[in-house]
Amino acid sequence: MRHAGTQTLETDRLFLRQLLPEDAEQMYTNWASDPEVTRFLRWEPHKNALETVGLLAAWATLYPNPDYYQWAIMEKASGQVFGSIGIFDALLGDPAQKALWPQQDCTDGIWEAGYCIGKHWWNHGFATEALKAAVNYWFENTDGGWLTCCHAKENPASGRVMEKAGFLYHHDAIDHKFDGTPVECRSYLLTRERYNRKDLL
Repeated sequence: MRHAGTQTLETDRLFLRQLLPEDAEQMYTNWASDPEVTRFLRWEPHKNALETVGLLAAWATLYPNPDYYQWAIMEKASGQVFGSIGIFDALLGDPAQKALWPQQDCTDGIWEAGYCIGKHWWNHGFATEALKAAVNYWFENTDGGWLTCCHAKENPASGRVMEKAGFLYHHDAIDHKFDGTPVECRSYLLTRERYNRKDLL
């Protein structure tokens, strides 16, 4: 599969770029320490800024890999980094996922988009804008045939973001937080065929 890595993207209101160790303060303050933001995510809120620094330092070592996709979401108007969006191979951490996508070719993995943004930036269309940019980048710069997204059932607003970006509901599933806690989720699918039919999106 052809990959393209984390390149800088620009939308009307946002820059999507690599998350750097120097972003740790804004990441910790704007979203990573907020339990309301992480409530529906796999990971727990960061306990202190040092935890955020350590995570970003680890991510920095992965950026040279062409199959690593992790962007900071930065608002042009304020210069604030207020969220992150990434695309990762869910099959690596959960091989059983393959059975949930029987009609799809999983040879190159199950590539899933995931995102989170700070509470102050909710309800302004930023998550949709960022997800659309990541989706466009994926289909225009890789030869992947499809993308997935999923959200906790208790967070239907995230499902609306996915639908606005062209994803269609596919199935219910049980996902797990990093501590093993099960979470009821809804999984969505966007194929290259649907993406290429711009009139549907």
